[in-house]
Amino acid sequence: MNDLIPPEVRARLRSLQLLSRRAVGNHGIGLHSSRSRGAGLEFAQYRAYEPGDELRQVDWKLYARSDRFFVREAERESPLAVWLLLDATASMSQGDAARPGWSRLHAGKALVACIAELALRQGDRFGLIALRGDGLRLVAPATGVRQRDRLLLELHGLSAQGAWPAADALRPLWERIGAGDLVVMIGDGFDEGALEVAERLAAARREVLSIRILTAEERDFPFRGGYRFRDQETGEELLGDGAALREDFLNRFAAARTALDARLDASGIRHAEYVLDEALDLPLRRLFGAGAA
Repeated sequence: MNDLIPPEVRARLRSLQLLSRRAVGNHGIGLHSSRSRGAGLEFAQYRAYEPGDELRQVDWKLYARSDRFFVREAERESPLAVWLLLDATASMSQGDAARPGWSRLHAGKALVACIAELALRQGDRFGLIALRGDGLRLVAPATGVRQRDRLLLELHGLSAQGAWPAADALRPLWERIGAGDLVVMIGDGFDEGALEVAERLAAARREVLSIRILTAEERDFPFRGGYRFRDQETGEELLGDGAALREDFLNRFAAARTALDARLDASGIRHAEYVLDEALDLPLRRLFGAGAA
């Protein structure tokens, strides 16, 4: 499953860091500092021993006095939680001739794997929420190689289907994504439901980033002759001559992208585009590279 990340891209990832605007400080287990209960240096409180606690956390002197097991809890710096929200609706199955066999969903999975690799290297927690017509598929945030393997396994079995989930299916987003978490939304970027999710999370003071995946054919509209254009989510079709439609399509598409960018900017959402024929790490460099805003 690690072949989601090409070797040359993996090598270039070493120069990138996941940085959160909302993180306080730059020390700790990850690159982001926050206070939570756990094993650390500054004592906070005692609590009763529970199965699974490490024996080194037991206060043996207190046990000698009370004949009961207590664990010392301390304030510690905890890693950032990175939520990877992947659009897996039917439109993500679209690919193009510029890179046969490489769809939006393939690119989305690879970008998720790349960001998870960055989080793993930093010691940050990372999790996945895939959104499609039958609801959500969720991998709760955690750290470590096993967590990466769980995430990759979920990606392996993920296919694109349906439209954006109904509002009641989105409840885990509002219940699980906490203040200070970093949310990276990856998809085609034009679904109104996805935009509303991004805006609502940003309004709730979650830091949201967006990666919009485009096909090379959307960017260039290279079609010549008669074509049948079909919306993969609604099934709507348009018959027309490619050359005659090209100028109008490109103008409308550019205007739509500009409007989307303005909408994201208004909510304070950093964003980048990825086109299927580009290097996979290009949008990551725009978001996380040196000098990224």
